[in-house]
Amino acid sequence: MKRLAFVFTHGPHGSACGREGLDALLAASSVCEGIGVFFIADGVLLLLPGQRPADILARDFIATFGVLPIYDVDCFYICGESLAERGLDAGQQWVLKTEILPAADWRQRLSEFDIVLTF
Repeated sequence: MKRLAFVFTHGPHGSACGREGLDALLAASSVCEGIGVFFIADGVLLLLPGQRPADILARDFIATFGVLPIYDVDCFYICGESLAERGLDAGQQWVLKTEILPAADWRQRLSEFDIVLTF
């Protein structure tokens, strides 16, 4: 079976990319095994807990990332350089248990997947 990677590059607010990617990820989890989830650039902001999207009249979907292990999705990777560029550190609490990788290792891990979907 082909391995499927979801790459999140957009932040949680200002576009529907994160929510749409999460919806696609949940749908794919019912028919695929070997799913990896990658966060880079502003996509790392999707994993910050304690956001209040209702304050800007947005839908709260961020907590839903936390239930992905229930759907047998358990490979999560964050680009360490993206964290540093946004003033976040590896000790930060996340919505998911993730593996923080340097950019080169992040790209190497991504290359192990057959299909890459970017949101």
